[in-house]
Amino acid sequence: MKQQEFEEKLEKVSDGTLKKQEPMRNHTTFRIGGAADYFISPKNVKQIKEIQTLCQIYQIPCEVIGNGSNLLVSDQGIEGVVLQLGTAFSQIRQEGTNLIVQAGAALSGVAQKAAQSGLTGLEFASGIPGTLGGAVVMNAGAYGGEMSQVIRQVTLLTKDGEQIILSNEEMQFGYRKSILTKKPYLVLEAELCLKEGDPVLIKANMAELNARRREKQPLEYPSAGSTFQRPVGYFAGKLIMEAGLAGFRIGDAQVSEKHCGFVINRGNAAADEVKTLIDIVQRTVYQKTGVKLELEIRCLGR
Repeated sequence: MKQQEFEEKLEKVSDGTLKKQEPMRNHTTFRIGGAADYFISPKNVKQIKEIQTLCQIYQIPCEVIGNGSNLLVSDQGIEGVVLQLGTAFSQIRQEGTNLIVQAGAALSGVAQKAAQSGLTGLEFASGIPGTLGGAVVMNAGAYGGEMSQVIRQVTLLTKDGEQIILSNEEMQFGYRKSILTKKPYLVLEAELCLKEGDPVLIKANMAELNARRREKQPLEYPSAGSTFQRPVGYFAGKLIMEAGLAGFRIGDAQVSEKHCGFVINRGNAAADEVKTLIDIVQRTVYQKTGVKLELEIRCLGR
């Protein structure tokens, strides 16, 4: 009865965007994952607040995702509500050399917008497949650049529905982490501080970085990007290759031969296969080198 009551209220609040038993493989770049009980693409902040409040009242779990580019979702799916911040939260405003970007904007699109406006500093992000929100949470980076270098401040929504603004320093950025890896705040938007540059040189730099990415990364297969964090003083991919695990495979989950730091989906990999593969890689590398590989991807679900 309580479940039915919750569903009826959620249906009303979600304003036609509610999907039940939605396959998460359709919403992750890994193309892996069972069904979410409830999947909603909210249209505005008011709707997010109402959904979060409803989940708190009925004690239903609520997860927020962007493009799903850094996620491994369980084969058993996700309990409760999944909110995906997408096109309704993808506006980009320019104020001088600063960009104010909503959480659902594709990072590659933000980098393109910066380039078109003759703003430099975001070239490193042009090939990162996630959204601005996810990039802020994990301080995404590539080729020597990372989000913490360009973020001035971030607008967040607390569990109590309060909007707060944190400065770059208050965000506590570190390697692939921020205050958001510890606190359950939701990113609404971020202000990025960039500099004036030559649009021709900016676009040339972006093209060069993207060519390097295509050459060295297995972009032809579904994946969640780099599977492991870079250990201090080492490269995860090199350690895995030297451990003899290049091409190692369980079902359709495989250590990429092109870049051993990536676990790829060869077609129909299950999350359990990926997880088993990861465990073997971590254990083997530790046995051979004494180095513990920490996950960069986020595991979600039952």
